[in-house]
Amino acid sequence: MFSRRQFLVASGGLGATALVMGVLPKFSASVALVDEARALEVFEVTHSDSEWRALLSAEQYVILREEGTERAYSSPLNNEHRKGIFACAGCDLPLFSSDTKFDSRTGWPSFWAPLDNAVATRQDRSFGMLREEVHCRRCGGHLGHVFQDGPKPTGLRYCMNGLALTFKPQA
Repeated sequence: MFSRRQFLVASGGLGATALVMGVLPKFSASVALVDEARALEVFEVTHSDSEWRALLSAEQYVILREEGTERAYSSPLNNEHRKGIFACAGCDLPLFSSDTKFDSRTGWPSFWAPLDNAVATRQDRSFGMLREEVHCRRCGGHLGHVFQDGPKPTGLRYCMNGLALTFKPQA
């Protein structure tokens, strides 16, 4: 598992230095506006930084609060095939049903649709590319990204970090 900063530092070279310095991910004024909008977001579940650190494991904190990413194929939830609900590890909001889970062969738990009113998305311009970041609509915790290369019926792939989720089996 690594945060964006750890990834960039580990990458080395001038390109990584430029990214760490904020040159590539923030190459336009629109990125600054997105960052300001994020700072103004208000969520139903809020905690201070120290409270989040006490509630979450160190790895969960990096993912949910610092938009980190776990190593591919490292989550036991990637191989979870029982019927149940995947909830936010930060606030316990039900997010995905096992009925929409599929094997994307990417190494992260993937779903073709979230539960109603469970997640929200926003633009992510990190690493010099544009993606749709997925977060919990109740606590704002970073979950992963959504891509348009998923199966029918939606054609979407919600590629989630397993550490951002908990699993609740159903009888």
